[in-house]
Amino acid sequence: MRRSGGRLGRLLVGAAVITATGMSVPTAATAAPAGTTGETENYLVLFKGSSSPRDAESIVTRAGGTVVANYAEIGVLVARSNNTAFDETVRANDKVEGASATTDFATRLETVEPDQDGAPSGPQPGDLPNAPATDADTFSPLQWDMRQIQAPEAHAITGGSEAVVVGTIDTGVDYRHPDLRANISDAHSANCLGGKPVPGAAAADDDNGHGTHTAGTIAAASNGKGIVGVAPNVQIASIKAATAEGYFFVEAVVCAFMWAAEQKIDVTNNSYFVDPFLFNCRNDEEQRAIWKAVQRAVRYAMQEGVTVVASEGNNSEDLSHPSQDRTSPDYPPGNEVEREVTNACVVLPVELPGVIGVTATGSTVQDTSAGQYPDNLKSFYSSYGVSTADVAAPGGDSVFFTPDSVNGRVLSTYPANQPCTRSKQEPTGEPTYPVATYCYLQGTSMAGPHVAGVAALVISRFGDLETPQNGKLRPTQVEQLIQQTADPQSCPETLPARYETVGAGSESGTPPTCQGGDGHTSWYGTGQVDALAAVTNDRSNG
Repeated sequence: MRRSGGRLGRLLVGAAVITATGMSVPTAATAAPAGTTGETENYLVLFKGSSSPRDAESIVTRAGGTVVANYAEIGVLVARSNNTAFDETVRANDKVEGASATTDFATRLETVEPDQDGAPSGPQPGDLPNAPATDADTFSPLQWDMRQIQAPEAHAITGGSEAVVVGTIDTGVDYRHPDLRANISDAHSANCLGGKPVPGAAAADDDNGHGTHTAGTIAAASNGKGIVGVAPNVQIASIKAATAEGYFFVEAVVCAFMWAAEQKIDVTNNSYFVDPFLFNCRNDEEQRAIWKAVQRAVRYAMQEGVTVVASEGNNSEDLSHPSQDRTSPDYPPGNEVEREVTNACVVLPVELPGVIGVTATGSTVQDTSAGQYPDNLKSFYSSYGVSTADVAAPGGDSVFFTPDSVNGRVLSTYPANQPCTRSKQEPTGEPTYPVATYCYLQGTSMAGPHVAGVAALVISRFGDLETPQNGKLRPTQVEQLIQQTADPQSCPETLPARYETVGAGSESGTPPTCQGGDGHTSWYGTGQVDALAAVTNDRSNG
């Protein structure tokens, strides 16, 4: 299986973390070693304890660094230095747990284009006759995914509140797109690529397309044009944490969660994993430091009231029973090392406590191009796990696609200046933005935003919007309601023969196996998210 996403043509900041354990050197003894002047690099410094010490910035300065951002609340600091001995000097301080030169590594976006495996590409996008009840925008009949989670029916009750903000931690958002611009919150948007937020939607513009697609699924406006998102009345915060090539870095991810916490954002969608390792193993010093830095940031955001939704990934891997990792470290290309992994190794951020993990499903109709198969079958590429999957949502499936889904993929907003293999366009009549573009994509990246949108509807419907953030629903309450109102899905008794072959591309190289019983399975969690049941808090409406 191949995952789409840019490949680097140059060195990018990432997360090659080296921890300092067992050291107890007085602060006064940390004069910089005789390093040489090299290229200026970003560094991540992880302090012991839960917060940065008072002299954190002076520790960095004395080591020959410049402070970029000090996230004192969680004991993480981002620095820059051209001193080749900077990390060695910082690690020698007894207040420092770990330090990293964040270079040479990267990660890929969680989208997938599977046609290379021989799957039929399907008919070209076109309007659907006799579609079920839908929203009323131009391409609403093409939104099988919204009908599958009963979003149009939910909109009759609430389309969300503009007091609710959903942050998409991604490649940015095309804030000029006609279906998004009315809902973009400039005040809540920021670019976190350097490890320190640069506020504003313009600073967080999308030069990839992935982030604009996830944003449209969450909150494209109901304006008679294009598509309608799950929560068309809420605000979108573009929190840019990935480059144009589609790579996420640990300092950018930490920055993104800290920004979401500071801005009192209600929900974040996270359709990525943090580089350079697909699995971060806690018994490895450098990977443990990556895990701790991201865990601290996510935990802090949740404490500040942020509901965190994350995609499971596109490796068709059982995250609860991992056995092999064949793709890490994923940059520079060619440096991958096949290794054994265990449950002590986690994918970030989806496997962190309190994060709502989302698997992907295809469309519901049983008669497909590949024969018959069970309703709401887990998408062939979707990773899963009985301990990680909380709910499922439409992500698309171009192998087992049905007539109502056109080509098996999810249609959403896309920048007009970015290439898209399968697209729809709508003239706008505007001289500065003459054509609005919509792209078909599939992946767990497309599933997660559906759940983030439902979370926004739940907060809009049941939260106290007249009080500050802490008066609204807590993340645990949002997660509980979404899980309790999900449409239960059982492990399928039989699978089409072709489905048994799709696991060959997984890290373990084995076919996917569904585990669990009534109430919770490894493929679906408690079930497929249901917008109508969620906003009525009544499973009988599902």
